[in-house]
Amino acid sequence: MNLDLRIPMGLMFTLTGTILTAFGLATRENTALYVKSLGIDANLWWGMVLLVFGIAMLVLGRRNQMRMLRQEGQESAVEDQGSENRRPRSH
Repeated sequence: MNLDLRIPMGLMFTLTGTILTAFGLATRENTALYVKSLGIDANLWWGMVLLVFGIAMLVLGRRNQMRMLRQEGQESAVEDQGSENRRPRSH
């Protein structure tokens, strides 16, 4: 099994970042909620950070999987080509 760990990790961070960003956007006008964080919408900012990180992990994981699939295809093509070039031995 050739599963790159960055793909499920990226899905998890992307989902969490999307939820947190949506919550930050929905509560942006509620200033009482952000008094403790000096008026900074921490949910929105950290949601965007998690979203960017998750997307980066997904892109890197998919790119690596595509590279592994191409290498497997090339190796099987070389094996097929090698078997075609062999002559049967006569005794």
